[in-house]
Amino acid sequence: MDLRLFRTPALATLSVLILGMTAAALSDPDYTQVGHDISVGRDQNVGDVTCFGCSIRIRGQVAGDATTFGGSIVVEDQAQVAGDVTAFAGNVRLDEGVKIAGDATVFGGEIRRAPDAQIAGDVTSFGGRAWIPLILLAPFLFLGLLVGGVLWLVQRGRRPEVPAPA
Repeated sequence: MDLRLFRTPALATLSVLILGMTAAALSDPDYTQVGHDISVGRDQNVGDVTCFGCSIRIRGQVAGDATTFGGSIVVEDQAQVAGDVTAFAGNVRLDEGVKIAGDATVFGGEIRRAPDAQIAGDVTSFGGRAWIPLILLAPFLFLGLLVGGVLWLVQRGRRPEVPAPA
């Protein structure tokens, strides 16, 4: 069978897919920062916005999710988020006329929202700073228990067998 017959349609399909992804990336770019705050202006349309150790201020439109780890999220007047708004060890503030199409979730902080702020999904808040150590230490606790169990099994298997007295 001649594979050259499939080469042109495959290249054409690949080209269309790459151009489509490039156009989508240019229209709604994603932003990820570490230690530097992100600000979405009134006339900006962006994709996902993620911040590690910093905060997010949204005045425009976010086509995806807004997520912070160790920072706060402020969604100001008439701004819109098409996905979820999630803050770990930070607060979420939703001003007048804000629309969130997904969920609003806060771990180790609080949600403050204006009366007319709209959230289409669920609102979940594990408030207070007591959750932060639990969230951060739980994976290490699990890993420690796993390593301890493996070491116990290895030690148990190494014990010499003692013959029973005759």
